[in-house]
Amino acid sequence: VCFLPGASCAAYADLILCVVTSQYTDKEEVVLWMNTVGPYHNRQETYKYFSLPFCAGSKKTISHYHETLGEALQGVELEFSGLDIKFKEEVMQNTYCEIEMDKAKQDAFVYAIKNHYWYQMYIDDLPIWGIVGEADENGEEHYLWTYKKLEIGYNGNRIVDVNLTSEGKVKLMPNTRIAMSYSVKWKKSDVKFEDRFDKYLDPSFFQHRIHWFSIFNSFMMVIFLVGLVSMILMRTLRKDYARYSKEEEMDDMDRDLGDEYGWKQVHGDVFRPSSHPLIFSSLIGSGCQIFSVSFIVIIVAMVEDLYTERGSMLSTAIFVYAATSPVNGYFGGSLYAKQGGRRWIKQMFIGAFMIPAMVCGTAFFINFIAIYYHASRAIPFGTMVAVCCICFFVILPLNLVGTILGRNLSGQPNFPCRVNAVPRPIPEKKWFMEPAVIVCLGGILPFGSIFIEMYFIFTSFWAYKIYYVYGFMMLVLVILCIVTVCVTIVCTYFLLNAEDYRWQWTSFLSAASTAVYVYMYSFYYYFFKTKMYGLFQTSFYFGYMAVFSTALGIMCGESGVCLET
Repeated sequence: VCFLPGASCAAYADLILCVVTSQYTDKEEVVLWMNTVGPYHNRQETYKYFSLPFCAGSKKTISHYHETLGEALQGVELEFSGLDIKFKEEVMQNTYCEIEMDKAKQDAFVYAIKNHYWYQMYIDDLPIWGIVGEADENGEEHYLWTYKKLEIGYNGNRIVDVNLTSEGKVKLMPNTRIAMSYSVKWKKSDVKFEDRFDKYLDPSFFQHRIHWFSIFNSFMMVIFLVGLVSMILMRTLRKDYARYSKEEEMDDMDRDLGDEYGWKQVHGDVFRPSSHPLIFSSLIGSGCQIFSVSFIVIIVAMVEDLYTERGSMLSTAIFVYAATSPVNGYFGGSLYAKQGGRRWIKQMFIGAFMIPAMVCGTAFFINFIAIYYHASRAIPFGTMVAVCCICFFVILPLNLVGTILGRNLSGQPNFPCRVNAVPRPIPEKKWFMEPAVIVCLGGILPFGSIFIEMYFIFTSFWAYKIYYVYGFMMLVLVILCIVTVCVTIVCTYFLLNAEDYRWQWTSFLSAASTAVYVYMYSFYYYFFKTKMYGLFQTSFYFGYMAVFSTALGIMCGESGVCLET
């Protein structure tokens, strides 16, 4: 037995047949789905609506199954409300059930009210929010909202607007009966069906002058860094040109006795394979895939309004990640072959499962806490099996194809100069030229170019805002890549000028250190911009922020190394 929101159903001998549609005929059934309930300040800490001792209407129960993988992973738990609602048929205030209030139920409602619980419902895929109840000024007496006043707007044969007003405040007392009621009022609306989600957007927040100023500030940073890199390169090339012109006038003996300096001394070691090439190439391949996923998903979100469908953004990201697995294998496998690696199968496995293992490991840990809390965010076993099947039967084979292509098409070294057989000794240098210092300082400017955008992204995910300005996000992604490349070029130049040829890991980590600053900013956001509390929400927040920061760092590190070379 199944039911899809916005579907028209006909019952034949206890069998419910469903046809997906968002168009209704007069007096056709409209289903009110109850989703989840939870504390307002902890957006991800949600529970089934009927985990609180609410009562349901008398209408026959119909069940809902997860339409998408993203919906299942995000903890959507739709349950039928049992209310009898028909298209364009108004309902006066009507009692649909009564709650037999005992001490246990009273305590459950009081706890919910003290923690500002509110619930979410859906009508024709349009979300509605309502609060469970409220306390008096002293916090001693608690009241439950018992009357759901629904006002539904329609345009032709489509639902385009839904509003909920909670009334009927009743004091919670044991050994009483509390009547739950509802009413439905229909009104004609001029809102187009395609624009019905516009009311949930917040242009005053996302298109604020600060948002525009942050883009302008990042753009000026790009101009400064591009100018700095151009100046360094032009200065170096001008000196080289002058030196080579002078050498043409020397005889062979004077030319041989000439002394090279700076980065020119390490030209025979600069293409030496990096330390731990297997891990390095796997990180580069994973970074290329993360960048591809980010770019494609943002493009899709700009073209399609993914926020209008539950779980569509997550489902799209999973699909695109699986489909871009050859990118990971191609770049990781070709780089590993260029560096002379021979354990290419092991490299392929590490590259394929590096990001999925990190994400699934974090989700598995948080899932234990969600199960302990009986939260709706607990991932079902069937969903876990589906994700594992995607990893083993989609991501791994596609990664293998990419690895074979990378090794055969671009796996041969094509260095412009010969690598010395004996590594050159690295001289002592000033403290600020040490790789550790360069790595720590390298992420400051990339973080500075995105930290305001991070605030808007965090607010849309951890608070109750819908992010829809994906044009801003694309522009910030481009700016981040440019700033990262410029910073890594400067860092590599200083390192090679100090006659230190260990540039690969330094270049990667100096760009990847952006992730450290983003994760540090997440601590500031948690303590000063939110009111989150509790073990589950805190674990969820810092666990997935660690995953996000790590993925961002790998993408930045890959951008710095690949675009620099």
